[in-house]
Amino acid sequence: MKMHILAVTLLAAGVVTSCSKKEEPKPVPAAVQPAAPVLQPRTGEPVTPIAAPKVADPAMVELGKKLFFDPRLSKSGFISCNSCHNLSMGGSDNLKSSVGHKWNQGPINSPTVLNSGMNLAQFWDGRAKDLKEQAGGPIGNPGEMSFTHDLAVSVLQSIPAYVDEFKKVFNADTIDIDKVTTAIAAFEETLVTPNARFDKWLNGDDAAITKEELAGYELFKSSGCTNCHNGPALGGNSFQKMGIVTPFMTKSKVVGRIAVTKDIADRFKFKVPTLRNVELTYPYFHDGSAQTLSKAVEVMGQIQLGKTYTPEENASLVAFLKSLTGDQPKFELPQLPPSSDTTPAPQPFGK
Repeated sequence: MKMHILAVTLLAAGVVTSCSKKEEPKPVPAAVQPAAPVLQPRTGEPVTPIAAPKVADPAMVELGKKLFFDPRLSKSGFISCNSCHNLSMGGSDNLKSSVGHKWNQGPINSPTVLNSGMNLAQFWDGRAKDLKEQAGGPIGNPGEMSFTHDLAVSVLQSIPAYVDEFKKVFNADTIDIDKVTTAIAAFEETLVTPNARFDKWLNGDDAAITKEELAGYELFKSSGCTNCHNGPALGGNSFQKMGIVTPFMTKSKVVGRIAVTKDIADRFKFKVPTLRNVELTYPYFHDGSAQTLSKAVEVMGQIQLGKTYTPEENASLVAFLKSLTGDQPKFELPQLPPSSDTTPAPQPFGK
């Protein structure tokens, strides 16, 4: 009897124990993330994406950045490279013509400095072969910064921190205009604007631009615009006559490439401007006569292509052009070194 009770007790205990055991939850398999689609870059287009800049010498670029923003390279102590090529305004100044020393009105619209390293030459007429040569022009121009190269160098030589920085960058004790323009050009070479929505479309992202923008691009190509506006900068790589089909009417006295070559065939030929970031760089043309993109499209269609675009066509072309705005340069503003007791004083109102 006792054995029977013991057996029943043990059996009951076993049942209770087994019932009290909780089933272990079965592991839930991790969700499998779908593989990111492999984008297929578009080939055979007359336009190619802009690549991000590669900085070979950061110290040189940093020095060039300071010089780009330093107004002491002008006679007035008020005008810097950034005055006419404002990096907060698409690398231009949004004026019909730039303002120089003592409020002198410049003769021509200031082209953007963004992506300017891709140009075949600098200035509208191509008189400077590269950014280094261009950088020295405004400094010595009486109507712009109104200094001389010698005076600009003497100002920099009087500032101990600049002397030290030039020595570190160039491994030389002296400062000259060649070093100044080399450093400015090195900084300007970094002012490129990749990752425009249109670049993303070129790289295979179909959703990067709208149907209207794509229609504008197709019209841009079929109209013949890409004969001049092609390559990564959509321009900057040739000189073309302004007014191929119909004469371009302007009050400007600027005659274009002929001023450099003296060849009558180059009269009214200008460097084709880049269309990158073009929505930011108004007004348009060398005389700044087109205040809006819509007006610029209208005029170019008529005088270069012999076309009169409908309002819908004009709007689609403008939409496409706005898709060309890329990442703007981002950096910390430089802290300029202070002048010394021997630094020549600026002359903002002097003769």
